[in-house]
Amino acid sequence: MLTTDLIPGSPCWIDLGAPDVDAAVAFYGSVFGWEYRPFESEGDGYGFFQMDGRTVAAVGPLTEEGASSAWMIYFATPDAQATAQTVEGSGGTVRVAPFDVNGEARMAQFTDPLGGEFAVWQAVKNQGLEAVNEPGALNWIEHYTTDADAAKEFYGTVFGWTTQGMPLPGGGGTYWLINPSGHGEERMQGGIMQLAAEDLALSGGRPYWHPVFEVADCDAAVARVAENGGSVQMGPEDAEGVGRLAVCLDLSGADFVLLTPTEG
Repeated sequence: MLTTDLIPGSPCWIDLGAPDVDAAVAFYGSVFGWEYRPFESEGDGYGFFQMDGRTVAAVGPLTEEGASSAWMIYFATPDAQATAQTVEGSGGTVRVAPFDVNGEARMAQFTDPLGGEFAVWQAVKNQGLEAVNEPGALNWIEHYTTDADAAKEFYGTVFGWTTQGMPLPGGGGTYWLINPSGHGEERMQGGIMQLAAEDLALSGGRPYWHPVFEVADCDAAVARVAENGGSVQMGPEDAEGVGRLAVCLDLSGADFVLLTPTEG
């Protein structure tokens, strides 16, 4: 399960690149009840999504030319520069070199060898997300890729992750569960699933990461997505041993998953 401590290689921050920050704030506020707090020292539209005064995500304007709206997953690292070197040495690309974020953290953004984008967060003052694993907060992360073995090898080298396979129902392949380095199943944090490039139309055939947000009532949350201009790609449906889930798109086409976990 996810926690708010900083185990290296665990997801510790997420933010949304949005073409219209105000519209994104209104949408996610309606779906999850999030409140928005600008990061005033930035002055560029970047700010925090909060729930009961605790940061659960962030949002800012798109900064890369030609970029599409999407959620970015940040993984904890004790040394962003060293991680950047490992990424390059493992066939990945440094898209945004490590830099300081106003003394709050040091971050960098990368692309894996197959085209999946991700980022790292080296905490200084800001330790990362302040709430996870509860309604309205991050519960899980998923990576859709065209080559699961290559993804496992790359991220295993960069973060030290271990993985274990779980057969998908109906002979649908294998879902690879991710554990951070040195930790067992109690710290399982996400999954990797292999799909054909034609099944990744949302990203133009490139691999991508997306967040899974916990909700108290998946069907009610899906209704709020539709009522506020988003769309539903799959579900709601029940996944045995997991819960009731739906894959959704926001106003600008950024994808995320809603999940009401199975009790117990």
